[in-house]
Amino acid sequence: MTRVRYAPSPTGRIHLGNARPALLNWLYKLRTGGSYVLRMDDTDFARSTRDSADGIERDLDWLGITPDLLVRQSERTALYNAARDRLIASGRLYPAYETEDELERMRARARLVNKPPLYDRAALALSDAERAALEAGGRKPHWRFRLEGKPVQFTDLIKGPQTVNTASMSDPVLMREDGSYLYTLPSVVDDIDLGITHVIRGEDHVSNTGTQIEIFEALGGTVPVFAHHNLLTDAEGQGFSKRLGSLSLSDLREQGFEALAVATIAVLTGTSLAVEPYADLAALADALELSMISHGPARFDPAELAALNARILHGMAFETATPRLEALGLADVRLWNTLRPNLQKFDDIVELAKLVTGPITPVIEAADREFIATARDLLPAEPWDETTWGAWTGAVKTASGRKGRELFMPLRMALTGRHDGPELKSLLPLLGRKASLDRLS
Repeated sequence: MTRVRYAPSPTGRIHLGNARPALLNWLYKLRTGGSYVLRMDDTDFARSTRDSADGIERDLDWLGITPDLLVRQSERTALYNAARDRLIASGRLYPAYETEDELERMRARARLVNKPPLYDRAALALSDAERAALEAGGRKPHWRFRLEGKPVQFTDLIKGPQTVNTASMSDPVLMREDGSYLYTLPSVVDDIDLGITHVIRGEDHVSNTGTQIEIFEALGGTVPVFAHHNLLTDAEGQGFSKRLGSLSLSDLREQGFEALAVATIAVLTGTSLAVEPYADLAALADALELSMISHGPARFDPAELAALNARILHGMAFETATPRLEALGLADVRLWNTLRPNLQKFDDIVELAKLVTGPITPVIEAADREFIATARDLLPAEPWDETTWGAWTGAVKTASGRKGRELFMPLRMALTGRHDGPELKSLLPLLGRKASLDRLS
């Protein structure tokens, strides 16, 4: 069975860029009938908070993502320690004692002679006595994974065949001097333990994949299938910041955007599929294949989100909107069908409903008073339906000689106090004759 994972660090709010991999993994799970793991990468104890983790769960739930399993790396240290010990025993994980200043000087010397600033593995040449002396002097080691230094090949579901040559890389640090783990080892151990079959993530991780595949192999784990997607950026091509809260999902939710609009934009931007409304995430999953994701940039356009949000509302069935309308005390099918073509955000209906319920301030220019009086006198008797507007304005046109904008705009301003709004042929029956007479007076 396909099993994917989304692995955020709970150090801030999820933004639109973070939502992209979360959703791509969810859609792949839906498309393949697999399962979805939410893994909180919370081993950075200084910055990770439970409040951020809870916020991530709320944001994912709002998007429509309901993980099959939730795990927290902070609760899985024993697994990482066991893997660490296996790698040490096999000679693939070794202690290194250089300070950051010493490493920077080493890199600077390499650059001066036009060599790549790679770690020279000096720690591997230390004797037991030299290591003991360093530790007696207060040095604590960080631990590096010894790469095989070979071309690592894999087939990426988005980018196609890839080769990462680990000979051009420094042996990565997997464990800090204080014994805490960096991202790489816990991530691989979890992928093995949880049976992750597909890793769908941003293209900024392509260069890490060679190292991770070597760790999978060193631990005897099955290497998952990788898919690296283009990164979602702002309109200027800059990445979003989780800590700064740029375009956070919580902000977008508070601004009144539909979750489906946000999800669709996060997923379809930078793909060959047109951005248009889908019935739900399952329909989006059926339409999108990973091969449709572009190799070029994916730039977010705020105007595109606003337009899509409006289109989703304009096509929303009354049955879908009913629970939210009931909460606002506006659950009337005729009202919904009349007002929804003018909605940009769902809660716009509160103000638009006042066109029916009032209060509104009719606007009648001095030059139009005689015309409006004529129109008032010609109001037909009830019952009214969508043919009433045409019959009434036809009679007013004949009586006044006005037509086009000179005919319709003064009537709209008198009845609604606005230059724009719902079609009056639909609005007029909701107003009724008494309210219309009052406003025309």
